[in-house]
Amino acid sequence: MDTLTCSFLGLGLIGGSIARAFRGKFPDMKIKVYDCDIPSLSLALRERVATNIYTEITTDLCDADFIFLCAPVGSNNELLRTILPLLNDHAVITDVGSVKTPIHALVKELSLSHRFIGGHPMAGSERFGYANSKPGLLENAYYVITPTDEVPSEKVEQLKQLVAATKAIPLIISCEEHDHATAAISHLPHIIASSLVNLVKDSDSDDGLMKTMAAGGFKDITRIASSNPSMWQQICLTNTANIKELLDAYIADLQGISETLLKKNGVELYNFFDSARIYRDSFSDLSRGPIKRSFTVNIEIPDKAGTLAHVTALLAEENINIKNINITHNRESEYGALKIEFYKEADQLRAVELLQRNDFTTYLRRL
Repeated sequence: MDTLTCSFLGLGLIGGSIARAFRGKFPDMKIKVYDCDIPSLSLALRERVATNIYTEITTDLCDADFIFLCAPVGSNNELLRTILPLLNDHAVITDVGSVKTPIHALVKELSLSHRFIGGHPMAGSERFGYANSKPGLLENAYYVITPTDEVPSEKVEQLKQLVAATKAIPLIISCEEHDHATAAISHLPHIIASSLVNLVKDSDSDDGLMKTMAAGGFKDITRIASSNPSMWQQICLTNTANIKELLDAYIADLQGISETLLKKNGVELYNFFDSARIYRDSFSDLSRGPIKRSFTVNIEIPDKAGTLAHVTALLAEENINIKNINITHNRESEYGALKIEFYKEADQLRAVELLQRNDFTTYLRRL
């Protein structure tokens, strides 16, 4: 790939991780960075990730082959309007937002469809900001690409190659498909988890018995309720139609189950649980059958030959038995590219200590 110039408008966790990955893969790439956080800009310059840094949006900043909008969803719309009169003739704009249809609509309104490709790297961390960004954050994670109909196919292919260079997995779909799918597998589950937690909070006794007993399955299916409320507020306000459609369908399903319970219809209840079990067990994931207490460790590993073997060898040498292992491709609410499940909590804790001694970053989950 020819030497490119990429501009990043916003240098947080995701933008910083993409920029770091580009610098590692393309040492000669010119990387221009805009942000309001001066310490982050200074750090990016000292680390030679950024070639040029900006505290305001200028024509020089917008003179690039690719411009990555890496601010929150609402701010990206404002940035798009700001850069419109400053663009050169060939710059392609992309973003990293978790909702795609609204920005595609704005792109059409601004007559930018010929130079816009939506993007959504499905990775994240409980940490935030450029200081916590990592070049390997996107490794083995899906990176959804939502091109417009008017953007040249060669530009889409070029962005796809850039994404692949971060060792993410490019997935090209329409913005409508993206928003409907993420509403079902990500946005609605967050609403359900939060609603269930609030139901228990409001139903609990004065001595907090439910909270005390909450473990195993309850903690597993409500873990995502601990996510950033501001982010999920914005997601619900921007992907409203898809979430509402699926939420209404879910409410109808719950009403149907309520009626089945009243009828004490054992056949329908069995079919309800069995259908869910069969479909859930078809997922490429750790869980099989009913949700149980899980002893899991997520590990950040570089995507290079021998690393996975090194991890498993370390555990084997200490006689730590692995129950299951997989690569996590959707990491918006999962930390680390590698997920290992153990049979016992003692093995989980021993594994964390061992891996950290060998310079692996781990995230411990007790569910």
